Amino acid sequence: MKSLSYGRQDINEQDIQSVIEVLRGDWLTMGPSVKNFEDSLADYIGVKHAVTFSSGTAALHGAMYAAGLESGDFAITTPLTFTATANSIAYTGAMPMFADIDDKTLCLDPEKVNELVKNPSVSHRVKAVVPVSFAGYPFDMKSFREIADRIGAVLIEDASHSL
Repeated sequence: MKSLSYGRQDINEQDIQSVIEVLRGDWLTMGPSVKNFEDSLADYIGVKHAVTFSSGTAALHGAMYAAGLESGDFAITTPLTFTATANSIAYTGAMPMFADIDDKTLCLDPEKVNELVKNPSVSHRVKAVVPVSFAGYPFDMKSFREIADRIGAVLIEDASHSL
């Protein structure tokens, strides 16, 4: 039986040397290497600022906290992703709600999210919509932006797989 590859890293000699330089330097965390990486990343994706975290899980937790999620709130996300997406919602005391995926893209299906938020007892408690660009496949940002704006929720892009 042939197994499907989830992903493959691409680490070259320059990458290894860069890690060695940091390990031998004065700053293992934070410091000039992190600032340089954040600035380069911001330039590459065309934004004013980029903030890095120690992991995708930590970044998602920070995003949920910054969005103001708390106990009694809902956040809609996909069931097809790493547990960090739902866990980061739960870390704030909010409850993750799952909508199904689109069988063509494997990403959260905006129509399924629309079905969930048609119920007024749900929609007024949804404080965030959290689609995931799964395994390098991007979701339909415009559709989720429209849904989030319509119900007054924050749109949080889980882009951990995107880069």
